[in-house]
Amino acid sequence: MKIPEILLVETFQKPGALASVLEVIAEAQLVIEHLQSLRREQGRTLWEITVEIDEQAHPEFYGKINALPHARFVGKSDRVFNRHKGGKIHMEPSLQITTQQILRDIYTPGVARVCIAIRDDAAKAALYTNRQNTVAVVTNGTAILGLGDIGPVAGLPVMEGKAALFAALVGLTAYPILIDSKDTARIVETIVSIAPSFGAIQLEDIAAPECFAIEAELVERLRIPVLHDDQHGTAVVALAGLINAVKRVGRSLSSSVVGQVGLGAAGLGIARVLRAQGVQRLLGSDLRADALERLRGLGGEVATVPELMARSDSVGATTGGRGLIKPEWVRPGQIIFALSNPDAEIEPMAALERGAVFAADGKGINNVAAFPGLFKGALEAGVPRFTDGMLIAAAHALARRAGPEELLPDALNLDTHRAVTAAVRAAGVEPVFSAL
Repeated sequence: MKIPEILLVETFQKPGALASVLEVIAEAQLVIEHLQSLRREQGRTLWEITVEIDEQAHPEFYGKINALPHARFVGKSDRVFNRHKGGKIHMEPSLQITTQQILRDIYTPGVARVCIAIRDDAAKAALYTNRQNTVAVVTNGTAILGLGDIGPVAGLPVMEGKAALFAALVGLTAYPILIDSKDTARIVETIVSIAPSFGAIQLEDIAAPECFAIEAELVERLRIPVLHDDQHGTAVVALAGLINAVKRVGRSLSSSVVGQVGLGAAGLGIARVLRAQGVQRLLGSDLRADALERLRGLGGEVATVPELMARSDSVGATTGGRGLIKPEWVRPGQIIFALSNPDAEIEPMAALERGAVFAADGKGINNVAAFPGLFKGALEAGVPRFTDGMLIAAAHALARRAGPEELLPDALNLDTHRAVTAAVRAAGVEPVFSAL
């Protein structure tokens, strides 16, 4: 499995010293994600080099660096771990508690007046509490990134990351909620029990097929927006990227044959939003009979992976299977989105070399561009649930924001999230989507 590693490499102040290190990296067919000089002293420079590397596939990599005459491998940086120390989120009050009068107003005895007002009119909670600006980010840890079932506590850094993005990008307060259970009914009852604390629920990294039943039950029982980000957030960004890709090659999305390899949470989420967008021919492949039945329920056609590659104009892949799509299966002119993280089904460069007109992976087509605005828009609209119209509106808003050489806009640009928020809020009156 490829994992981002931050290498510390020291080079001597000699011509070509750094170039020789970069040559070793290139020979290993690794891509440099980041390069930074940390310090220079006594004729030596310490470099921080970020690469995605499968160490089992490159057992001699570090030795080759050490064999260079003017460089040595020092170790690995703790930068990522340092940025996680103490967690990535914290809560602070929205006003300064600096006097006894403020204390008495916001707590006892003054708070009793607000409690009574909400008791008499529950709608006032939206005005006098932060509930309408809060999201519960809920996982049971059964499908964390591409790591699989690693448990809820090991998945907490991901949930904290989601919460940090909510705060930074759209100003929502999000709380990681870990549920130590794989029992669907227990998970549902737990979320229903805590739902009064929140304005919306984001389900995250819950394995298929349980995630479908959990989401469907919660949508039915709760009167606040519930969205499984692995399904619908991924679907929104995939649709946005595909809208731009087909437009730039002069095709019609509705008349294109679209293939989806892998029909788990993300794959079926993509399939259903493509059908809602108007895609007529949808091929799908999966090893699980229940997943194929869900595909048929959406009006899709079952195919093997080679068949799907041979017949599809555009292909999405969300299997977690590194190298599943063989380069020789790629046809000239195809659009390939291999979205599994951290290892794609086919590397974008390999697909492009075989003639794909567009190719992207999960780093380029990432749901961080969608989920903050989806929730912000739904909460501002005051709707009880997400709809197909809201998801499709978000995708089109993202597609419009992308630059001429981009499939998706910059996810760190706050205008991106404002555009998604506005589109979702405006679309909040569309009919409710049916659960998978």
